[in-house]
Amino acid sequence: MAGTDMRAPSAYPSECARATAPGESRFRIDVPIRPARNARVIGLDERATAIAQRVAHRSWAKATFYTCQAASDAGTGDARIVLHRLDGRPVLLGEVLTGTDVVVVLATEDAGRQWAAAIGRLCGADGITTAGIVLGEDFEADDAVAALRPYARVLLLSADESDVTELLTALRV
Repeated sequence: MAGTDMRAPSAYPSECARATAPGESRFRIDVPIRPARNARVIGLDERATAIAQRVAHRSWAKATFYTCQAASDAGTGDARIVLHRLDGRPVLLGEVLTGTDVVVVLATEDAGRQWAAAIGRLCGADGITTAGIVLGEDFEADDAVAALRPYARVLLLSADESDVTELLTALRV
């Protein structure tokens, strides 16, 4: 019969009602949410740097952006690799990673594979969480993906640039 409620009344409360019951309060998490993570975002190639520049204009709590364009090796060891801030100021990779909680590496092609491997090695040795985002349609960055794969806890292959913002937001940077 149309318009008639065929459900029988329940003697048990719903899941939502039980979740708010006083006995369930022992399962609630009462600690405050951790503050924002100290993040570094590094563009490996020209297009990745352009994406980093666009994303950097948003409001971030503790994210700092760098590029590997014109990166150079200032000595022995991965920590001596010279990156550049988006304003062009040079900085050593070892200094960039000091006090860092998470590093997000952006790539659109294979040009930065040597820097990806160096960043991954140094982050792995220092216990810094590493995430890689490879942007493109046909994934022209197979070597960069291969370089990041051993070190990146998150490796996202995407054609959507907004995934960079979404990942950084999810990481609470």
